[in-house]
Amino acid sequence: MPHDLPKAYDPTAIEDHWAEYWVREKLFAQPTPSEQESNDGQSSFTILLPPPNVTGNLHMGHMFEHTESDILIRWHRMRGDRVLWIPGTDHAGIATQMLVERQITAEGTTRQQMGREKFIERVWEWRRHYGGAILGQMKRLGASVDWNREYFTMDERLSVAVREAFVRLHEQGLIYRGAYIVNWCPRCQTAISDLEVVYDEHKGHLWEIRYPVIGDDGKDTGEFLTVATTRPETMLGDVAVAVHPADERYKHLHGKKLRLPLVGREIPVITDEWVSPEFGTGAVKVTPAHDPNDFALGQRHDLPSINVMDDTAHINAEGGVYAGLDRFVARKKIVADLEEMSLLAGIKDHVNNVGHCDRCKTVVEPRLSLQWFVKIQPLADKAIAAVKEGHIKFTPEMYAKTYLNWMENIHDWCISRQLWWGHRIPAWHCAACHKTTVAREDPTKCAHCGADKLTQSTDVLDTWFSSGLLPVSVFGWPNITAENRADFDAFYPTSLLVTGFDILFFWVARMIMLGCWFSTDVPMKDGSERPLSESVPYREVYIHALVRDANREKMSKTKGNVVDPIEIVKQYGTDAVRFTLASMASPGTDIAFNIARTEGYRAFANKIWNAARFLFMNVDRAAEIGISVDMAALSGMPAAGSDAPLESRWIVAELTATATTVNQALENYRFDDAANAIYQFFWGSFCDWYLEIVKLSLDFSENADKARTKASLTTLVSVFEASLRLLSPFMPFLTEEIWHALYDGNPPSKSIALTRFPHAYNEPVDAKALREMSLLQELIVEVRGLRKEIGVEEKAVVPVEVRIDADLKQVISENLAIVERMARVSEVRFVDQISAGLAKHSTSQFDVAVIYERKIDVAAERDKLDKEIAKLEKIIANSERQLNNPGFTAKAPAHIVEGLKKQRDDAQQLLDKLRRDLDSLPPE
Repeated sequence: MPHDLPKAYDPTAIEDHWAEYWVREKLFAQPTPSEQESNDGQSSFTILLPPPNVTGNLHMGHMFEHTESDILIRWHRMRGDRVLWIPGTDHAGIATQMLVERQITAEGTTRQQMGREKFIERVWEWRRHYGGAILGQMKRLGASVDWNREYFTMDERLSVAVREAFVRLHEQGLIYRGAYIVNWCPRCQTAISDLEVVYDEHKGHLWEIRYPVIGDDGKDTGEFLTVATTRPETMLGDVAVAVHPADERYKHLHGKKLRLPLVGREIPVITDEWVSPEFGTGAVKVTPAHDPNDFALGQRHDLPSINVMDDTAHINAEGGVYAGLDRFVARKKIVADLEEMSLLAGIKDHVNNVGHCDRCKTVVEPRLSLQWFVKIQPLADKAIAAVKEGHIKFTPEMYAKTYLNWMENIHDWCISRQLWWGHRIPAWHCAACHKTTVAREDPTKCAHCGADKLTQSTDVLDTWFSSGLLPVSVFGWPNITAENRADFDAFYPTSLLVTGFDILFFWVARMIMLGCWFSTDVPMKDGSERPLSESVPYREVYIHALVRDANREKMSKTKGNVVDPIEIVKQYGTDAVRFTLASMASPGTDIAFNIARTEGYRAFANKIWNAARFLFMNVDRAAEIGISVDMAALSGMPAAGSDAPLESRWIVAELTATATTVNQALENYRFDDAANAIYQFFWGSFCDWYLEIVKLSLDFSENADKARTKASLTTLVSVFEASLRLLSPFMPFLTEEIWHALYDGNPPSKSIALTRFPHAYNEPVDAKALREMSLLQELIVEVRGLRKEIGVEEKAVVPVEVRIDADLKQVISENLAIVERMARVSEVRFVDQISAGLAKHSTSQFDVAVIYERKIDVAAERDKLDKEIAKLEKIIANSERQLNNPGFTAKAPAHIVEGLKKQRDDAQQLLDKLRRDLDSLPPE
């Protein structure tokens, strides 16, 4: 029964095959559970994939997020949970429209020339051809999602949910339309949220402008009130100048009129405590249509609003002679005109935080605009309670405070966008009575006056409105009935959201608000009212860190430091990249992605591959003499009886301890601890130690002890198979390939991903085996070090002297073969005192010396001992200082104090030995 693995590990030769196999066989599909299955007590673990933009390609942040999610999903599946990971893409209103507009511009046309209907058809066509790129990349990288449940936020069933949510909120008085200051992107020609504005520091100016004071006779008095502004072009829309009521400089001007320079309009001087006397000149121009603070001030003082810019940020007719000019061109001309008229008092350098559209990087213009808003506070109350009452847990915990702080200071949500691509707002304006009808079905008549001249709103909804509904909409809301609620009952609330901090407010908060608000409509399975604890969209939020470059700088195309995961995967394989990301994924700590580490984990994969080849070679050799392993007994945790050789008991104990560590680490989202534990076990314990030791027991000669060989081979195979299952969530491709080869193409399951994850289940670890092997390893390492120090040839076998306590001597005596093989020792001589003149190493448990003809350098040995003694004296002094400090011993955990005592005692024991060794050295 030969087991074939190519000599060289080549990830490109296996990854495409398994990626295609997993999708073709629908291995990760999770069907709707039946009534009986729903009551079987099986735990559900559900993750909703943060939907990447339909326009996107996989970047390193995506791969990091997907790696963490996939590890958790595979781990839970292998633990026996009912697992569901739902994939999908977001229609990405602004980004998609921009992309398609660029295409049609290159063809010599515009969306306005095409018309809305044809433009939308063109976007759908683009989506059909290119919109699945990122999901295709996910399939190639092995994400174990349920592709049967793939969604797109513009799908018909999800669109029904979006429309229902809008109408219902409107009926509840929680959606309204009004004119407010919004962030306007002149390039995208739409309102964008505060969260979609990126602020950068720019060196700008503060222009001080003289506004002539008008006397009671209506003529200029010759006096000026000087205001300071960073945006002189907006002065064309000024309706007042505000000063602080207590500012003595301007008390004589209260209630006076000013003449607006360049425009000639008379505007009042008003007083308001909001004005800071310390900023600029202490007098502030008031432009309610172009500044959020001015808008609020205008509302308080019943001032008009004059919008002086069009959708493209060009001055409109309200700007008089400046009409048609771009805002920044107008700024230069206005400043020049003011200077010519001697109305420019001064220009000062000023560092400004300038907002840019996150999509197209255009400078955002605060602009008065008629928009649709969600009255957020009632929704926010539930979302705040969900976290405060512990129904949703954040990891790291600090993000709960960040979330609550934002939610408790949240403003109403502007949900309308002036785009064509997206969910069109279901509101119709009546030409007769000028009122608005909001409806679930397209109306034919006005709900207010009955007229039939209705025009639907041209706006679409903010993308985050639809994606915020996903946790309820993907499970059938709002059309959940007694007959079709199995999915909702089984998988809502979802278990976990894995996402980045950058969308904490964009998406995480929106989902919590909308999920808690709308899921309460769905009663519990027993018909009772759904409590808040069961209304949340997920029970935990894990906020992962950012992936930065090797110098810990944020990746950006401008810096040229972007790492393309697809290219790295082609070079090193998916498993190596996944393991790199996992090994560095500590909660709250950004990842400095270093290709050198990926090279190291590529070597790790190669090490496992070679270990498999060694194992297969021995399985096949055993078969030739009639020894076989019962492969049907390999599904659980390996075991080794008390009469088994030390190496068998030890490797099983190591595996058990590692499995416990990995399970605990994953429960706490410590992907780094889990990955590093697996790495240390597989590379160190299994490959470097066990595989070498077990060769002593694998005898296939005619006179072999077949029972011993079979027992050792069974332990070897069972530990290796369990190790593959332990590694599988981290390196799914490599483990799948080797696992199938191990079973010679006849495995017990279709995939290793459908087997059981190793778990100790509270079984005690064989601590005695661990202690005994630790002693042997320490002895072997010291002998190896001595050999190197005194220049023993690599292949030479030499005797050693060992001074050790009687109770430990037996461990070495019973396992001499291991010491002899691993340290190239011909004989172990137990002595009461190491012979004079021999180079030796000392530990707290033994002294060891290599017997070799080469004489030791007494001076060098004395110098070495002096340094080791000084080092130990320092350790003892530091330990004593801490242990003699009552403040430390009172506050420190007991295990820390005990650890310090042990460190001190071991160091003291070794120090006494080294001092004796120093005294026993012959004179130089």
